[in-house]
Amino acid sequence: MTFTREQLCEQIIQAGRFLYARGWSPATSSNYSARLCCERVLLTVSGKHKGQLVEADILATDLQAQSHEPSKKPSAEALLHTQLYNWQPTIQAVLHTHSVNATVLSRIEPAGQIEFCDYELQKAFSGINSHEQPLLVPIFANDQDIPRLAKHVQQWLDSHPDCQGYLIRGHGLYTWGASMQDALRQIEAFEFLLECELKVRACMTRD
Repeated sequence: MTFTREQLCEQIIQAGRFLYARGWSPATSSNYSARLCCERVLLTVSGKHKGQLVEADILATDLQAQSHEPSKKPSAEALLHTQLYNWQPTIQAVLHTHSVNATVLSRIEPAGQIEFCDYELQKAFSGINSHEQPLLVPIFANDQDIPRLAKHVQQWLDSHPDCQGYLIRGHGLYTWGASMQDALRQIEAFEFLLECELKVRACMTRD
């Protein structure tokens, strides 16, 4: 299905309201995007409150994350969005959130990845049909040098074409989908799994 710019802006706005209401995108954190056409994406402007977005808070960039609207500044992490659109043409929406669950678990996990196993909700992710099929989520070190961070992410994506999302340590979660609805579903599923994993670890510590 093809959407107009106005329709995609509204999808981003509604996603922001939903994610802010759930506590997953506090204040001006997070950034969201949607594919406008094969060579352009719509991305939230830097520094905007995600629960109060309006159409003017969204701009168009090319697939190298360069703004097509000089009066608007894209998020510093725009390149992490556009690399996903370049990676897989089926991706139509990318969501980056800053939830407590994602932030805490990414800090306390000593390994460079988390493997979710035996959770029924793993089937909420595209391509996963059973709780027995592990969901592997990499964790990348936080880095203010976004091109360098994007290079590390791309190395993982190239070797894991079934990747569903990733964490940045102490920072947050990236996930995506073939539509905004799909991306939002994966955010919800990730948040459930992240919270479950934190609670399991807390129980194991008490024991």
